[in-house]
Formats: sequence, structure tokens, C-alpha cells
Amino acid sequence: MTATDSMIPAPAGFASPFDVQTPAGADGWQSLYPYYALLSDERRAQDEGKFWFFDGMHNPEPLFPFDTIMTENWWVAVSQMSTRVWPIPTALGIDHRIINGYLYISPNAVTDPEEIARRAVEFGKRAGHYYENWDEIYEQWVDKATDCISRLKAIRFAPLPDIEPESSVFGHRGVYSSYDLLTTYGELIHNLFEMGSYHFEMLNLGYGAYLTFREFCQQAFPGITDQTVASMVSGIDILLFRPDDEVRKLAQLAVDLGLTDAVLGSEDPDAVLRLIGEREGGARWLDAFEAAKDPWFWFSTGAGYTHTDRAWIDDLRLPFTALRGYVEALQRGEDIRRPLEAIVAERGRVTEEYRSLLPTDADRDAFDGLVELARKVFPFVENHNFYVEHWHHSLFWSKVRELGDVFVAAGFLADRDDIFYLHRNEIYSALYDLNIGWATGTEARGVTYWPPEVERRRRVRDALKRWSPPPALGTPPDVITEPLTVMLWGITQETVQEWLGAGDAASNELRGVAASPGKATGRARVITDPEQLHEIEQGDILVCRITAPSWAPVFARIGAAVSDVGGIMAHTAIVSREYGLPAVVGTGYATVTIRTGQLIEVDGSSGVVRILPEEAA
Repeated sequence: MTATDSMIPAPAGFASPFDVQTPAGADGWQSLYPYYALLSDERRAQDEGKFWFFDGMHNPEPLFPFDTIMTENWWVAVSQMSTRVWPIPTALGIDHRIINGYLYISPNAVTDPEEIARRAVEFGKRAGHYYENWDEIYEQWVDKATDCISRLKAIRFAPLPDIEPESSVFGHRGVYSSYDLLTTYGELIHNLFEMGSYHFEMLNLGYGAYLTFREFCQQAFPGITDQTVASMVSGIDILLFRPDDEVRKLAQLAVDLGLTDAVLGSEDPDAVLRLIGEREGGARWLDAFEAAKDPWFWFSTGAGYTHTDRAWIDDLRLPFTALRGYVEALQRGEDIRRPLEAIVAERGRVTEEYRSLLPTDADRDAFDGLVELARKVFPFVENHNFYVEHWHHSLFWSKVRELGDVFVAAGFLADRDDIFYLHRNEIYSALYDLNIGWATGTEARGVTYWPPEVERRRRVRDALKRWSPPPALGTPPDVITEPLTVMLWGITQETVQEWLGAGDAASNELRGVAASPGKATGRARVITDPEQLHEIEQGDILVCRITAPSWAPVFARIGAAVSDVGGIMAHTAIVSREYGLPAVVGTGYATVTIRTGQLIEVDGSSGVVRILPEEAA
């Protein structure tokens, strides 16, 4: 097997994770990652017998050493909820392994009937408390999350001073800048883990409620699609649409103030801001822009799990591209508001239609209770993303870059972003090395140690990027019961079988989750980096590993969406349904099978994507 093989599995099963070859130039890649995240011979039997799937949703590229803080964070945080806190009757935690730099995960199931029954009793008591008091607990959750963000904002990093400030001396503190640097870094790391715990306090329950409603519908209405089930819950005005709505309001304000020529006068956001500032009424628009930026432009262009997922506030091109599009639409007399009322009306119609098919009052009561609960929990399932992955995590990455500046000033690193080539635990050692040099007046070893080591790690990671990770490895599972695995990643028994049968290179057809109904034909635009979003043209069909909520403005230009990963409640699916676009998610191989410019057909009702012959154009 060559380094660039995509390793599409044979129908009989997936490749063993231990048979994966190291890409050329990536020897020693394991040194970039902690020992506990790697495959090892002493647990070969265990790891080879498990089903591992690539988490391209959160980490589409090889992990930077520091960025593993996010995966290690949720490795514990999400797993402890299912295993130790609730506990979910049929599911334990989600295991992790880093293979060739890419994150693979594996859900653990509970199969013993007695253990399931025992856990169900405990789960019912604990989960029942949360479901019965959901709105109050959610309000408390928002307070905790915003407090965590406020404390993160207050964290500051600065190079060590040439001489300790007089305030430390005459204030008799007894501790000095070296101590502050170490403890502040500890605060930063602890803050991330605190928010990580809040992240999953209610999320597993949210997915669990939706999954229970889905299972009821599948039993009561054989053949019902996931789209129909989702339509009975969707249509809530969730926070993830708020940033895009803010851009729409800014577009309307630009039209009202006669600033359209300034908005359309340049593709450079800084130039547009200068033009607006020179116009009458421009100050009012700029005030509204500044008010919208914080917090709504703390909106990551990725999943928020890697430092390379820059936020709108770091790069205004994406929201300003949307701004121009909305201004042009308003000039054409179009209504740019999202059709929320129509979606809510359709939700009510579909719900009543299926409810009327139930034969007994007991069935209807059960249906009413489940759909009410699913609708109650749904806002948190989506809204938590803005607080956690977008607002908090984008701020977190900016604080790490501040610390990178400290190391640059000390001569340890050439660039602030080089800090991401160090694991978080190595940074404790590097900080102490820096403190030693500052305290003694002797050049710290890090000045000569870290620059060449960072360059070595950069070369290794660049080699890993040239490898195409297969969607799954290991032993196909007998059962998948973990709620996030099913609802978020879209990994089901059907998904596994589709992946197992994907080895037919002659096939021009991909199958996935039918996420949003309708059919569309157009030219593919394969996006593997948010930087490429600016290349999307009107009517293109978006093909990606996974979309981010901040890509919402792009959905005003595309004809349909296709993703490698994701389930019925993934962001690609939710945003596509809100925008009325056909979507197929969880295809496994779309980004390595389809090329930009190819003519493709997306059938969001059946979950099929077809590569069409050119003559079909």
C-alpha cells in the first residue's frame, strides 16, 4: 500500500488499524502526540476488535500537537456523561486513537440485559430531573457559560519584564511575573476544561430525547424518513442563525442609509469600512457593525476544534461576501429574511398529519409528550455550539496566540502560531525553561531546542496531510447505540454497510443520509479548507467534509450540499433544511471521489449523489 492510498476497504470488512502504513516523510509522527492516544501492541487485540471511524467533522486534518487539547477534552467530557453521570442504558463512552495524525473514534456499547436494566433505573431518575426542569437548568447553563467566557476574556499574557515592576515589590506580593506566567497558563487550560464539561452537561440528553422520539416514529410509522421526523422538531429560531441574521440586518441598514455603492465598491472588507466611514450616515452603520461584532462575529469558520478555524472577527471576508449578496438581493426587491414562519407552519402540518394516524389515545399522548420534549431540548442542542465551539473556543485560540507572542519575544519560537506544534503539557516545561532563563540571566535552552524541533514537527505534519484517511477501520460493529454517534456523526448500521460496499471504483454513485429533501443538479465545488469558500459561485453544489454554522451565508448561493460525515442533526443537515436546499450527508468518500467542476446530481430525498456524464449538461 502506498502512502497516498485512500485504503477503501474490501466488502468483507475494514482494514486493520495496525495495517495502516506511515506516509513517506512522516516517520516518527507518534512523537507529536501523547502515548495514551496511540495504538499499541499491548492492547492490539482490544483495538483491532473495535470499530473506528474518522472524525472528519471536528478534525478534518492531522492534529497539531496543541490542538489535541480539544479532542482529549471531549474524550473525557462526553464519555463521562454517558458512562458515569447519567448513565445511558445502552452506551458507554467514545474511545479515541490518533492514526497517522488523524483522529479516529469508537463508541462503546452496553449489551448485557441486566446491566442495561440497572443503568436504566439510574438514568431515569437523573435524566428525569433534567427533563422536568429543563428550562430552568438551561438558564443556569447560559449563566455558567457566559461567566466562563468572561473569565477567559480577562486572561492576559505578556513577555516577562526586564525588571520586576515596583508594584510587586512595594505591594509586598511575594510572588512575581514568573509565577503569574505559570498560573495564568494554568487558568487558561482549566478554563478550557471547565467549558468542555459544560459543553456536554445537557447535550447527551438532548440527543437522547430526539433519538427516543425518532425511534417511536419509526415503530409507529414504518418507512417514515429521518427528514420527516426532523421536520416535526425543526424551525426553532436558534442562535447559530443569529450571526447571519446580523449580516442581513446590516445589509438592510446599508440600503436604508444609501450606502449600497460603498458596500459593493470593493471586495476588501477594510476598504469597504473606509468607504462607509466617509459617507453621510456611515457612522451610524459602523456603530451597528461594531455592536454586531461582539459576540456574533466570534463565529468560527470551522468546527472550532482547531486553531486554524479562524473566526469571522479574524477574517471579515466571509460575512462581507454575504453582506454584498444580501445588498444585491435587496436591490432586486427580494425578501432576504429566513422563512421561519413557513417552516413552523409546515412543522405543525406534518406533526398533526402523523399524529392523526395513531390508533389510540395512549399512542397520541405518548407522541405528544415525546415531540414536546424533543422541541424543548432542540434549542440547547444547537445553541450550545455558539457559546462553546464558536464564542469560547475562538477566544481561547486567540489567547493561546498571545502566549505564542511571549515565546517569540523570548526567542523560543519564530512565529506565534508555532506554539501549536507543542503539546499543552510540553508548554508547562517550556514556560519553566523560560522562567529559569529570566531568573538566572542565562540563555534558556528553549532558544536553541524549540526552533529546530518545531521545524521537524512541521515537516512531519505536512507529510501526514498528503495521506487520505479512510472513513473507517477495524471490525464492523454489531450494534451502535451511542446517541451522538447516531444523531451527530450519522453512523448507523446502514452507514457502515454503505462504506463497506464503497470499493467499486467504477461506480458513479455515492449513498449517504437523506438530510434535506429535493433534487438539484450542478457543478461540484469541493471545499476542504474554509479559505476556498470565497471561490463558490452561484448555483454550485457544495461538496465538503462537513460544514460549519458560520458557512450559513454560503447557502444563499449554492444549489445543494454534500458532506463526507454527519447525521440528520449535523449542521449541514439542519442549515440545508432551514434554507430549503437538497442535502446528502455522511457519504464517507465525497471529497475524495468528486472533483471540482464535475456535473453531479444530489437527491436529498433518497440520499443518493450521482456523478453525471458531461453530455448531461
